[in-house]
Amino acid sequence: MKNIVTIFLLACIGTSVLAQNTTNFAHIGRIDRFEPEVNELIPKDAKIEVLCGGFEWSEGPVWMPESGNKYGGFVLFSDIPNNVVMKWQEGVGASVYMKPAGYTGVADYGREPGSNGLALDAKGRLVMCEHGDRRISVVTNGGGKITLADHWQGKRLNSPNDLAIRKNGDIFFTDPIYGLPKRASDPMREIDFCGVYRLQKDGTVTLQYKGMSRPNGIGFSPDHNTLYVANSDGRDPVWRAFPVGKEGNLGAPRAFFDSSKDDRVPRSGGDGLKVDAKGNVFATGAGGVLILSPEGKLLGRLVTGESIANVGWGNDGTVLYLTSDMYLCRIKTKTKGAGF
Repeated sequence: MKNIVTIFLLACIGTSVLAQNTTNFAHIGRIDRFEPEVNELIPKDAKIEVLCGGFEWSEGPVWMPESGNKYGGFVLFSDIPNNVVMKWQEGVGASVYMKPAGYTGVADYGREPGSNGLALDAKGRLVMCEHGDRRISVVTNGGGKITLADHWQGKRLNSPNDLAIRKNGDIFFTDPIYGLPKRASDPMREIDFCGVYRLQKDGTVTLQYKGMSRPNGIGFSPDHNTLYVANSDGRDPVWRAFPVGKEGNLGAPRAFFDSSKDDRVPRSGGDGLKVDAKGNVFATGAGGVLILSPEGKLLGRLVTGESIANVGWGNDGTVLYLTSDMYLCRIKTKTKGAGF
């Protein structure tokens, strides 16, 4: 199936645009329906559509609203090894939006130099996790980037991976070692753990948790009183839920879902995640996108047949976009993303 879809798409990073001349997209994968509740979230006739492909490793999809666009906006997503942010727009296709995206140096910077997680702040600006430049940045309106955070207690961050923005403007982000050229053993590494951090609007960066070996995907519950964090280490394949205190800091976590304790999915750590308006968590890992109830019950799984790095809500909030290895995919749901 992968070769067939690849030939069908023939996406090419080296060109400025891959024109889209169809709305009849190829389908891929399947939907596992473990519990009847999943039918309230995913239509019975839903299909996973492949929108474009040919990327090295796609990540961090985010919906960019655009007034005057008859489709309401477009999707941005990272291709980490190619150090580029791509744009996909209905009726137009895929094009390069930003290059370089996560590394602006002149020397080679390993396998994963580009941007990773992407999000929008309250002003509609693009906020980025950058591997190579080891920072959280924001793209200003009509200007360049501003560094929001690149150090903690005088030490350079490892390689910011994913982020979630709280309604008060605080940015919570994860900082594993995947973007460092030699990862955990890289001589440029200055922090000897992988942390979860809080970045406040005044620029203060505080460590919130360092008890996860590889913290990765991150997202808030609809009321922003719980923060979910995935661990991408298969030795500890647990998604954790942290209470957010009145002062904005995280409390002690509880196990939200453990893939090693459910024989319907393989034991696997997690990558990116997003939450819907009802509090269901759509978490990548364990063979696809796990659909978890607010109580952590596994309801279903979206499977493309390829690894899925991250997901993001778009359009009117009912469409879920999936970055799946070399592909950008989407599926229509019966729910709506938190914040839409």
